[in-house]
Amino acid sequence: MLKRFLKVLCIILVVLILAVVAYLIFMTVTDYKPEEVISLNVSDDTEQVLKKDTKISAMTYNMGYCGLDAGQDFFMDGGTGSRSISKEKTLENLLGMTEFIQSQETDFILLQEVDIKATRSYNINEYEKLKENLSDYSSIHCINYNVPWVPVPISKPHGSVKSGLVTFSKYKITETNRYQYPGKEKWPRQLALLDRCFIESKLPVEEGKELILLNSHLSAYDKGGTIRKQQLDFLKDYVSKEYDKGNYVIVGGDWNHAIPGTDSGMFESKQEWPEWLKEIPEDFLPEGFKWGADKTVPTNRTVDIPYEEGENYYSVIDGFLVSPNVDIINVEGQQLNFQYTDHNPVTLEFTLK
Repeated sequence: MLKRFLKVLCIILVVLILAVVAYLIFMTVTDYKPEEVISLNVSDDTEQVLKKDTKISAMTYNMGYCGLDAGQDFFMDGGTGSRSISKEKTLENLLGMTEFIQSQETDFILLQEVDIKATRSYNINEYEKLKENLSDYSSIHCINYNVPWVPVPISKPHGSVKSGLVTFSKYKITETNRYQYPGKEKWPRQLALLDRCFIESKLPVEEGKELILLNSHLSAYDKGGTIRKQQLDFLKDYVSKEYDKGNYVIVGGDWNHAIPGTDSGMFESKQEWPEWLKEIPEDFLPEGFKWGADKTVPTNRTVDIPYEEGENYYSVIDGFLVSPNVDIINVEGQQLNFQYTDHNPVTLEFTLK
């Protein structure tokens, strides 16, 4: 009896090992390996050209794949959730965020974590639905998360993911590219993680200059911060070179760092500073560049637990970086109490000198 049990156990172990090996081979072969720079297409480009000394606005908003609403937690941050609670809730969150975005009537909209087809969001093409409702904008989409199957958590895997960044614009874009950030986690961990990048949009400005608008989403989970340092160094070098050419430069997005000039300690919370949250080094800021962030409104909550006012840890990790030739008129975070996603949106009003 014991021999038969051991034999069955050995067979099960061999099958499990073979399954894991087969999965790793499959994931390695199908691993998304984007080029360092990829040219992107603009959908429904407009003809309106930017003018100096005109008030312009931009919003950044991480949509959390329309599945990280106030009632949800997330497994990578210590919670148990791995998907939106239902297809209906996903659509409800998408509609709520879309209606808010429409109400703001900003000139540029920079979105992160917008799913094209993913298990976690019930295969809803969120980008297409956004385009339908924001038809007076041109738009660009690029992939930064393309994985056939994320096998964790075991009880309810995150599943297949195809997701990315989206930029909407009311002004003409002459060129747009996907720039891959440097740095990767070690194999096999990297196989199930995002390929971090930014969307570069070049917009003509009167008198021959250009506005370089970047939609960025930096890393959050690398231990030791080595990858994040590489990304910040790359970004600093890029924006400095563009400004030296005489261009206007604006970077908006989810920095996954506490933005300088903000103080997370001012927000009431029963949690401690989370391990993943880092500060942007003081030597990152290029000379003359300025931060655009609202220190009075948190833009992110911890997702190891669902949202409960005064319980989660709050921080300001979403905002803007602008070059010296951009004048900031106003920056306003919108306190939506994380109703639809684990982020709050931020709007920047500015002029080009």
